[in-house]
Amino acid sequence: QVQLVESGGGLVQAGDSLRLSCSASGTAINNYVMGWFRQAPGKERDFVAAIRWTTSTYYADSVKGRFTISRDNVKNTVYLQMNTLKPEDTAVYYCALGRAILSTIRSPNAYNTWGQGTQVTVSS
Repeated sequence: QVQLVESGGGLVQAGDSLRLSCSASGTAINNYVMGWFRQAPGKERDFVAAIRWTTSTYYADSVKGRFTISRDNVKNTVYLQMNTLKPEDTAVYYCALGRAILSTIRSPNAYNTWGQGTQVTVSS
């Protein structure tokens, strides 16, 4: 059974940084696309970033230049380094695993395994 467990969320002030981690078990992440999504109250789950097995990375325009996704295949973990956080980054952040192709990499439907989410709250 494949499981993803996120950690690293918390309450920070605007301008601060956080690093989220997503640890996978039950499969090797190097065979998959790994993505981060976020969902604010009353809103849809939005794409944040993704990394392919080739280590190519993709970002939402709203986080480009501030967030960095990376993967450690030895630790079977994917990370999201979030810098210069803004109040609008407040959301539950979810890690996801799938075999998304390039045209669908930003769609939640392209991922078939999800973590439980970790709350990120940025105060102004």
